[in-house]
Amino acid sequence: MARVDERQSQVEAVVISRHWKGITKPELADRYVEHLKSDTFPKLSALPGFIRATVLRREVESGSEFQVVTEWDSLDSIRGFAGSNVETAVVPDVARAMMVEYDATAVHYSVVTRVSARKSM
Repeated sequence: MARVDERQSQVEAVVISRHWKGITKPELADRYVEHLKSDTFPKLSALPGFIRATVLRREVESGSEFQVVTEWDSLDSIRGFAGSNVETAVVPDVARAMMVEYDATAVHYSVVTRVSARKSM
């Protein structure tokens, strides 16, 4: 899998999009979302370089699959969250207890463009 070129991210003003997936036990999906909203996201919001988070959900056979996408201003900012190996997933014990399975690593992409819908007046 391609990795973000660290030299490129330091030279250009890019946003780094960090992606991680996990599947919760079916009965714990809503509790996991509440954990993200009440614990994880407030902590992320306090970190320098954190921009935003998006949570995607779909139902799968073994439970509810979540794709958590966070955006950061640099890999250095992600290090403030994940540690020296930015690809290491950060999954607290409370979240692990809700999971059927989860990725041990996160993947990173450079955001190269965005398109928004035009709003008519």
